[in-house]
Amino acid sequence: MEKYDWGKLSALQVGKYAEYYSKMEFTMHGFHVFSSEVDDHGIDYVVKGKSGVYLEIQVKSLRGKGYIFIQKAKMPHLNANRLVSIVLFNQGKLPELYLIPSLEWERTNELLVSRDYGEGLKSKPEWGINVSDKNMKLLEQYTFHNTVSRSL
Repeated sequence: MEKYDWGKLSALQVGKYAEYYSKMEFTMHGFHVFSSEVDDHGIDYVVKGKSGVYLEIQVKSLRGKGYIFIQKAKMPHLNANRLVSIVLFNQGKLPELYLIPSLEWERTNELLVSRDYGEGLKSKPEWGINVSDKNMKLLEQYTFHNTVSRSL
């Protein structure tokens, strides 16, 4: 079996792997990690940094490129203590980890979008992330290491 064969895992397994991978990276950077029993408010876990500040983390995963979204009902307020951990799975490789502060959606661009669908449409308002070859340059600024060093 090929190492890092993400195609053999179910969507649920990939999501769990992403969450644990993200938690372990926070742990390696000296954060205390507190798991959430229920993800009913769009928070997968909470971390506490050396400064004593608590951060709420929502984890999203994606195999390859594509679109990721968070319903605005799950993240209604953009604030400095809410971050989105993005884990990208590319076949045969270790996952790539990114960390985007929610306040970044105040300045939407090609990568970070805000979609407010009209009344009567099926989709609910959402914050989105367009992960494409074209947008990888924009995403690079949010590598886990870059963002976490500013969050300590």
